[in-house]
Amino acid sequence: MWVSCNVKVRDCLASTSVTLKRRLKLGVTMAKSKFEYVRDFETDDTCLPHCWVVVRLDGRNFHRFSEKHSFAKPNDIRALHLMTKCAQTVMEELEDIVIAYGQSDEYSFVFKRKSNWFKRRASKFMTHVASQFASSYVFYWRDYFEDQPLLYPPGFDGRVVVYPNNQTLKDYLSWRQADCHINNLYNTVFWALVQQSGLTPAQAQGRLQGTLAADKNEILYSEFNINYNNEPLLYRKGTVLIWQKVDEVTTKEVKLPAEMEGKKMAVTRTRTKPVPLHCDIIGDAFWKEHSEILDEDS
Repeated sequence: MWVSCNVKVRDCLASTSVTLKRRLKLGVTMAKSKFEYVRDFETDDTCLPHCWVVVRLDGRNFHRFSEKHSFAKPNDIRALHLMTKCAQTVMEELEDIVIAYGQSDEYSFVFKRKSNWFKRRASKFMTHVASQFASSYVFYWRDYFEDQPLLYPPGFDGRVVVYPNNQTLKDYLSWRQADCHINNLYNTVFWALVQQSGLTPAQAQGRLQGTLAADKNEILYSEFNINYNNEPLLYRKGTVLIWQKVDEVTTKEVKLPAEMEGKKMAVTRTRTKPVPLHCDIIGDAFWKEHSEILDEDS
């Protein structure tokens, strides 16, 4: 009797195995349908190996966006801090980013040279950074603009550029910081002429046409008693985000032996976070102090 039962069980398992194999085979056949040829039209956008991958985001039509949302001119501290918060969120989600730099409505993110994130596909780099940044901008808006409702969703365009060595990467970041200085100096003078001298935007633009940096500094100092070198570093240098160890203090309830009620105690823990700095990155001092950024084994 037991032999007969064992034979039946064995035959049943064998029949089930054959059926399962047929279904799996059918599934593979269905997956490779006649329509799969359309994948051949996809472009290979793999970034070159052993190169720095940089994703730069720019606010789309932020001139209009800033006007609609009453941004302070020439700089709105709330907007700048919100941009940095979004950049920190991106870095915490995508840990292969070694450094980021931002100014005005733009941010650049540098992925490590050896990153194999999403097989180094440029489209993945760009879309993940852009979507994370844009969603964070909306998510954290109220934390920085408490009295200003978000009237419509902001947009950010992105691009991916590959830099072959450390020097070209440093030159890229220097270019962006130099651009920050040029734009901020112009905007500082422009809005001083409009807000304090009563010029129209067209008149202020005409006044500054053809002027050099020295001329703009002279206008600020002689007409408005503003020493541009005393302006906040955040405005003049932009924001650099690098990974640093930070001590965080939290309150935790701890129960000691033989005690009925727990006691609240301050607990300190160290974790690595993207920390904002407002400093010069064009000279060598920054790179010597933070040599680990360009270290390929970091």
